[in-house]
This record gives sequence, C-alpha cells and structure tokens, in this order.
Amino acid sequence: MTRPAIYLDHNAASPLLPEARSALLAGLDLVGNPSSVHGHGRALRNLIDTARGQVAGLAGAERKQVVFTGSATEAITQAIVGGAKAFASTAIVISAGEHAAVTKAAEATGLPVITIRLLSDGCIDLDQLAGVIATEEGNLLVALGWVNNETGVVQPMGRINALVGPTRHTLFVDAVQAFGKLDLAFASTAPDMMAISGHKIGAPAGVGALLVKAHADLVRLIPGGGQEQGRRGGTEAAALIAAFGAAAEAFPARYAAADVETLTAKLQAALPAEAVVFGGARLGNVINFAVPGVKSATAMMALDLLGLSVSSGSACSSGKVGPSHVLAAMGVAPELAECALRVSLGWSSTADDIDAFIAGYQSVLTRQRARQGQAA
Repeated sequence: MTRPAIYLDHNAASPLLPEARSALLAGLDLVGNPSSVHGHGRALRNLIDTARGQVAGLAGAERKQVVFTGSATEAITQAIVGGAKAFASTAIVISAGEHAAVTKAAEATGLPVITIRLLSDGCIDLDQLAGVIATEEGNLLVALGWVNNETGVVQPMGRINALVGPTRHTLFVDAVQAFGKLDLAFASTAPDMMAISGHKIGAPAGVGALLVKAHADLVRLIPGGGQEQGRRGGTEAAALIAAFGAAAEAFPARYAAADVETLTAKLQAALPAEAVVFGGARLGNVINFAVPGVKSATAMMALDLLGLSVSSGSACSSGKVGPSHVLAAMGVAPELAECALRVSLGWSSTADDIDAFIAGYQSVLTRQRARQGQAA
C-alpha cells in the first residue's frame, strides 16, 4: 500500500521532524536505565535533563515544572483524576467541546461534572463559567482546552485566567493544540497545570508532558518507583523524551518557515461560495468547513483515493467517523455537521499541498454534483 502523497491532518499528528528522528535514533543506541548511577545511566539521565529544558523553553515553564508522561491523554488524566484527589475537588467543570481525553477523565473522578456550553462561534460561554465559579460551593477543578482540536477555535485564555486564577479553584488547561503555536507562558500565568503532546509538534507518538506549578506537585496518577521527581512512576522512555526535546527546539522555526496561516487563507479563499466555515477566532493552521450535501465520509474516501489525507474531526476515536459533538455544541445542524471536513497544516505543509487539495476537492465536488444532477 502506498503512502498518501499529501498529508493535511497535522492536528491528528504531525510528521516526524528530522531533528527528532536524529535524537530518537541516538537515544536508542544508548543502553541502561536513567535511574542507574553508573555511566550508562547518567548518559540517559543527561538526555532527559536536556529535553526537559528544551520542552520547558517552548512552554514558557521552569524545568522543574515539566513532568514527562507516556502521552497527553495520560497527562490530562493525571491532572484531572490526580488533581481532583490532591485538591479535594467537589466537582469538575469542563466545556461541551472538550476532547474525549478530558471528558472521560472528568467522568472517571466520580464527581459531578458541570458542562459549560459553547456559543455559536465555538467559544465557551464565559458568563455561564463566571456564574458557576461565583455560586458553586466547594472546590472546583476547571478543565478547559485552549485550542479546539476539531475547529481550531482559540478560547479567550486571558479572560479564563482572570476568572479562575484569583479564586480557590484549580485550573487545568489542555494545551495540546496550542503548544508550539501560541505562547503558553506557563510559569507566569494562572493555570495550575497544563498538558502538552509530542506528536503534535513533530516528535514521535508515545510521549507527552504535564506542566505543574509547585503547589500542584502532589498531583499523582502512577506512583511507581519515584521517577520524575516522584511525580510519575515508571522508567522514562529516554529516546522518546530526547526526540520530544529536539522537536520542541526545532519546531518553532520550521513552523514559521511553512507560513501556514498564508496557506490556510489561500485554501479558504478557494472554497466554493456555498461552503460554511466553522468557528470564529481560530488558530491559523486549521480550517473546518462543510459544503452542504457533500458528506464528509464520502469526500474523505474520495480524497484518500487521490492521495490526500484530511479528517472530519478528532482522530482519537478508534478510526470512527461520526457526528461531531463540538459542532453539535455550537448549534450546527446535523445535516450540515455530517458534511464537515477538517484540513490542518503544519511544519511540512507547502503551497503545492494546498494546490493539490484545492484541485482534488474540486474534482470531488464536480463528481458529486454530476451524480446529484443524474438523480434529479
């Protein structure tokens, strides 16, 4: 089976950066356990310490605030399940557009889950959030995504920080889609914890991190043998972590060089007049749109045959293609939502990729309209 020629699904996973590949292979050549005190162990520990500084640099965090995990989902679960226990939370607050990793972790706490609605532009209802914070008794754990993985909508994190930060409540931010594209400034802003991922910025899958402030240092999920300063047990995957660090260092320049915002604007300008673009203030690398009457499942299969890889939303549902809970929460009609396609760009995207998609999607529309004409 041949590999798709054009990859436009970076919100699912970004291709491996050359720098990350080199760091991964170099790490795989080392033998030992990072917790061992002999020379082999110290060499692996040095890899991890270097990567911790690289990841911290991109996240605007202190080195000691970075806890490496096996994935962003693990980091999210540690923050919510472990955080609810550590802070004696009485309820979890999420939005209606959260990734399944957040919603499932919230449910796993066994605590009441308060869901904040989305407005039609994809932003959370800040008035409802403010009301919940003002009236809810007990300790809330507020868990919100900064950038929506399906629509690219950027939540007003400054206003959320101002609402939650001065209170007694705990704020956790899913920053997976924001990491490397927005200034997280973790060390100097309100969130108590943030989750980030490696494979969204060109590192291999299988490594992520939880960023924690000092007062959240007792948040635990996997006790184990005291690795990661006692905050996450289990022998560290040093080669994966080294690749994560290398990606964090290399990604900003490569992402900037790709000029994805210009490419995304070019794609949007080429869409047919009847296309509906979902979301208001969006990150510049993604566009989620629908052409009425052209179902996403049909379009994705046709594009795949043309060597074009896009998606209809989250890739974290075992390959399922179904209705988007995010679009439903925004009030999008079901018949329009089932036509939604997500095109997401990244460090390897080029103008030729966009030209190929525009031509490919136009051919899909032409065939679809021809069939509809024949049926009529």
